[in-house]
Amino acid sequence: MQVGPRPATALVNRHSLEVVKLSVLDLMTVRSGQSTGDALAATLSLAGRADDLGYHRYWVAEHHNMASVGSTSPPVLIALIASHTSRIRVGSGGVMLPNHAPLIVAEQFALLEAYAPGRIDLGIGRAPGSDPVVSAVLGRGGDAGVDDFPNNVQAVEKLMSPEGATVMLAGDKTYDLHATPAASSAAEIWLLGSSDYSASLAAALGLPYVFASHFFAGSGTERALDLYRSGFRPSERLTEPKILITANAVVADTVAEAQALARPQLQRMAFMRSGRPMQPMATVEEAADTSTTPMEDQLIADMARAWFIDEPKAAVARLEDLAKRLGADEVMISPAGSAHTGEDPRRYEARERTLELIWTASGRPSV
Repeated sequence: MQVGPRPATALVNRHSLEVVKLSVLDLMTVRSGQSTGDALAATLSLAGRADDLGYHRYWVAEHHNMASVGSTSPPVLIALIASHTSRIRVGSGGVMLPNHAPLIVAEQFALLEAYAPGRIDLGIGRAPGSDPVVSAVLGRGGDAGVDDFPNNVQAVEKLMSPEGATVMLAGDKTYDLHATPAASSAAEIWLLGSSDYSASLAAALGLPYVFASHFFAGSGTERALDLYRSGFRPSERLTEPKILITANAVVADTVAEAQALARPQLQRMAFMRSGRPMQPMATVEEAADTSTTPMEDQLIADMARAWFIDEPKAAVARLEDLAKRLGADEVMISPAGSAHTGEDPRRYEARERTLELIWTASGRPSV
């Protein structure tokens, strides 16, 4: 028998982007010149492109009263995206559980799972994700929702299950409660976070864990993931740790174009942190004409170093390095490029291009 070289596929590192699952995070950004309807159409187009390319998941996040973010209601967006795609998993990254009664969340995601079985993810976050005024208007003011978070996560999971939950009443009476009458499957629950607390809780509950590395890129990342791995307890849902990390990316044919497309979002984040009033996302040309303070320039420079703003091969190499360093099973790309003035308001052309370039440069077949 002649022994030849091992097939090339056998030499692929488990953290190569040819192997690691690739997914998408979308905030349904509203830019200058767009209506909410335009931004929604752009999100549906972006989701369709991600579905066609082969991305694994497409998640949307919960934000309230922000001039540049349209994803106020993840369940509604998930339903629309699921109806406009055919195979990609669709979910929340995440639903901020302190803002909602657990039964309502369970009912919403049980219905979504019934519509698209095997395709729905429920990513849950502990932070309210809004200011005190929004929390009060939502009727969820105070810290009770945060304090009860572990119990509420377990309640949502039980209510969504085909078996449902049993509520104990006075006099040892029981009351059966189901999120939907005849569930045959349940949405996959993920715990989101950026702290030791969330990592330890995900480990204790045996849940897959998402670290928000697109927003919190610091020394605490490795510590949180180490806590998750070391404390993980196998559950009925998961026998070993499962880690998803997120990354802001703007990829273009040239570095200069990627940098220009990234600047509006970088400016927006710097303005938010420096206390400027929030505005719709600027176009490339508007951002170039906008003055910034030295403090904002430093914030922009610091964030840009943590983002993946590059040409395709270099961006993929850095993403692979991130996946390897953090031991991630999956990388979720948040495409953060804006648009040039005059582009179709019902498309995110730069974001679609980012997904296409990463997909092809990572060694996956183009479509």
